[in-house]
Amino acid sequence: MKSIKTPIALLIGAALLTGCNSETKYVDIQPNEVKIATYNLSFDRNTFEDLVAEMQVTPDKQTELVTAYLDSSIADEDKEMAEKVIQIRNVAAIIQKNRPDILMMAEYNNDGTGEDKAALVGFQENYLSIAQSLNGAGGEANLEPIEYPYTESYSTNTGLNSGLDLDNNGTAGQLPGDGWGFGFYHGQYAFALMSKYEIDTQNTRTFQEFRWKDMEGAEIPTITICDGSETIPDGMACGDAWYTAEEWEQVRLSSKNHVDTPIIIPTEQGDEVIHLLMSHPTPPVFDPGKNKAQNGAEVEFWHHYVLGKDYFYDDAGNTGGLSENSKFVVMGDQNLDPVDGDGYSEIMQTFHNDPLINQDVMNGELYPTSFGAAEHAVDKSSEHPVPNRITSTFGLAVDYAMPSANLNVIDSGVYWAASYEEGRKLFNDERIGDYGDGKDVSSDHRMIWIKAQL
Repeated sequence: MKSIKTPIALLIGAALLTGCNSETKYVDIQPNEVKIATYNLSFDRNTFEDLVAEMQVTPDKQTELVTAYLDSSIADEDKEMAEKVIQIRNVAAIIQKNRPDILMMAEYNNDGTGEDKAALVGFQENYLSIAQSLNGAGGEANLEPIEYPYTESYSTNTGLNSGLDLDNNGTAGQLPGDGWGFGFYHGQYAFALMSKYEIDTQNTRTFQEFRWKDMEGAEIPTITICDGSETIPDGMACGDAWYTAEEWEQVRLSSKNHVDTPIIIPTEQGDEVIHLLMSHPTPPVFDPGKNKAQNGAEVEFWHHYVLGKDYFYDDAGNTGGLSENSKFVVMGDQNLDPVDGDGYSEIMQTFHNDPLINQDVMNGELYPTSFGAAEHAVDKSSEHPVPNRITSTFGLAVDYAMPSANLNVIDSGVYWAASYEEGRKLFNDERIGDYGDGKDVSSDHRMIWIKAQL
């Protein structure tokens, strides 16, 4: 059995359990609760190297940049770096405030393969390990640092050139549209994972190369948005197949990756394994129908997977879906609202309603909500049917931590401070950037979390 020694355990051991030979004995304490969160950090950058450079700015240099930015003494050439530092600090503050034990991070650029962890190392050492402020840029450092001993970054299809004309603009092999996933370079919009508990890398399954055509019920997507709101490529018409037959044989389903990562959590009864089912489907917009179909298929992939359907094959050649009775959390910015937006909402709603999913969380009193979302909906005159469930500044509920029915979830939430709550400047700060909100300040998405009792 694995165990962890907490500061409390050390104190108890030293104060109460010292034997006559003066050798300190320790009490091993296992967690009885685990907090699991997903957060689209909006750390997309023009290059992976840009993100690495920002993460390697030392805390002292960060403070120097932020101070100069706020008092308007900053040099023009340093202004952009200062704004990025402020954004990263605010994101780190949000993480320190909420203190998830396990955190999936979307839009965390990498080298394409996930092998270069320099940006993750820098984030931990120069931001998460340093006390941040609940009061935003320039505020007193009043939050506790947080440490994640386990990290992983995953390979991605974004910016991985297919050599085909997947966007039908007449030119093959041209990024961003001809990547297996949309991206100006390989590694853009990737995702990563930080955890206080062991990540079982040996038994992690990735589905980066899984072909869309091999999904149960798959059909070549067609041009379906014909009202003029989206541009139909030259030479094509409403109802046409988006891909040629040759392209359809090769097209990958996942715009980034689909990853099943087991997390090993020590408990008094032995190790508990929770499968994190992570993905970040393409938005269902920006073209006349293909993206809408792909978004729905990427979401439905996990529904079929937890049902244990046998048609799956992973990148290592292993077949089959998730084993029966496995505990899991479907995680990530899914870009699909179950009751609003441009995507196939019915696909997400059907997933919500499946008895394999915890119904208290997905359809009951534990559905993650926030006062900040409700206030934002009023400010923006939103017509969302359930405004306190919104997880993005563009007014949709698209971010998820969907637990299995066999996980005993005792709490949940969306972290979005309303104007009357502490932490508001982590979301809205008119001093920062062009707009004082969204990606300028932290992100255009909000952290969503569940807490499970083991």
